[in-house]
Order: sequence, then structure tokens, then C-alpha cells
Amino acid sequence: MGRVHWVGGEKGGVGKSVVARLLAQYWIDRAIPWTGFDTDRSHGALLRYYSDYATPIEVDRVEDLDRIIEALDERNEEVVVDLAAQTEAGLDAWFDSGEVLELLDQLGHESWYWYVIDDGKDSVRLLARLLDRLPRSSHVVCVLNRGRGRDFSLFEESKLRQRIEQRGGDVIELPALHPESMLKMDAYDKSFWAAIHNTDPSEGPCLTRMQRQRAKVFIRKTQALLRGLFTAAAADERTEDPIASRIFARSFAAEPDETVEDA
Repeated sequence: MGRVHWVGGEKGGVGKSVVARLLAQYWIDRAIPWTGFDTDRSHGALLRYYSDYATPIEVDRVEDLDRIIEALDERNEEVVVDLAAQTEAGLDAWFDSGEVLELLDQLGHESWYWYVIDDGKDSVRLLARLLDRLPRSSHVVCVLNRGRGRDFSLFEESKLRQRIEQRGGDVIELPALHPESMLKMDAYDKSFWAAIHNTDPSEGPCLTRMQRQRAKVFIRKTQALLRGLFTAAAADERTEDPIASRIFARSFAAEPDETVEDA
């Protein structure tokens, strides 16, 4: 069984690519086979930072999108699709024309939709629109990006959290990272791990000691979040009590994760 992770948000600048990169780093750190597809023609993040794993595709080309499904036949356990802003229309047309999400379900694969939002009204409106049309077979993870907003009261007042949880989805908060640390890691054009460990100025921007420490803490916290989500999903498959399985997953995720101690 494989999983396709659609990382979107429709709105630009909410941090979609950061989430896609965090997923990529999580799988690399655990030697989990994965591949990625980047739909951003101008500055695709997966292509820049994980070029050995990612392939560019165009949402308006059906043949390109078909490669996402074919990738699951190549022993990839995880497939991540980094969706650029304003690509939902093309993706939805492809979903409908081939009943793609239904096909994934028939083949025993999972569809995870990571929807990244800031604290603005547009994000809430676009998320509601997504929930109206996405089948319940797709696992929705709403990511409240603290690096793109501090006050998510509009989201909480909208009752979208309840809608997501009622359909078996999750709402998580992505912690904010010190802006200068993120800018330096972005400028390095390599993986999070490589950027954190770079000490050669000729290779690219180097983090200061404290910037490196904050980056390590950021990676450790986000990987614990992902670990909790995936552990809960695995537990849900083994129990008829999803609430109990998620309590177990949260306690499990709180334990030290040795794979990221030196991230």
C-alpha cells in the first residue's frame, strides 16, 4: 500500500513548499522510499532542495499528472505532490475525468490532502470549498502555519476544525522558525539536513550556532508532529476506536526520536 500526499492551499505564500520539504526530509531520515512531483514552474521547492527525488510536472498536462499514479507502481511507499498556487482547477479536472481518488482507493492506496493555511479569511474560504468537494476517503490534514500567522480565530470560528475531525482528518500547528534561519537555509538550495550542517561559507550560507540550534529544534518538533500523524493512521487501521488510537499516537510521538537528534 502506498500514499499520495497532495500538499496544497491554493493561496500563494502560505508555506506549502515548506510542508512538502518537511515530509521529504522525514522519509529520507527513515530510509522510506519516496518520490516527489513539483508543479511550480517558476521556483519549485522540491526541485531545488531535493532534486534527486523530484520531477517537474504541469497540472494542465494530463500525461504529467498520470505519472503520479504510475509512481506508486514503482515501489514508492510515499509520493508527495507540491501544488503551486491556483492549481486546484486543473487537478480537480484530472480527478474527475479519471475518477482518480476512487481508483487510489480501489488499488489500496491512501490519498492524503495537506491543506496549509495562514490566518487570513481567504484561507478559511478556500479550505471550506475544498471540504465541500473532497470525498471522505481522502485524509485531510489542515496545517495552521504559525510562520504565516498568529491569530487563527477566523479558522476556529468557522467550525472547519470540527468538519475535518468528523471526517477522520487532523488539524496540526506548524511552529514558526526564526525568519533569518529559514532564509539562510532556503538560500543554500539543499535539504534541511544539509543546510543545518553546512559550515563551509564557500558552499553556501552558514547558520550561526544559535540559528543552527533553533533549526534543529524546529525539525525535531515538526518530525514529532508527522510521526504522531502517521502512527495514529496506522493505529486507526488496527482498532475500531480512532480516539483511543490517536491518544496512543500523541503519547508515542512525545517520546524522543533518535532519528532526528542530529538533524
